[in-house]
Amino acid sequence: MRVNVGQAKTNLSSLLARVEAGEEVEIARNGVPVARLVRVEPQVTPGERFLATSGALAGKIWISEDFEFSEQELDEMYAEWDEEDKLL
Repeated sequence: MRVNVGQAKTNLSSLLARVEAGEEVEIARNGVPVARLVRVEPQVTPGERFLATSGALAGKIWISEDFEFSEQELDEMYAEWDEEDKLL
């Protein structure tokens, strides 16, 4: 859509509504385009991007039953390290 400066001054609110809806508006002086009104995309923060992807990997990642060491396995590892003077 192209409007002259006078029309743009008079109808700025309605032109902004059209731009918000995704339309581009050219502003012309004596029929010659000099400016373009375009929608400004909001900047998304990293936190918002993270929250937007929440659940995107649901069902694709799982934790195995043997993921963690048992208390006994940890005690055995600490005992071995202590014997080798690796544990302070």
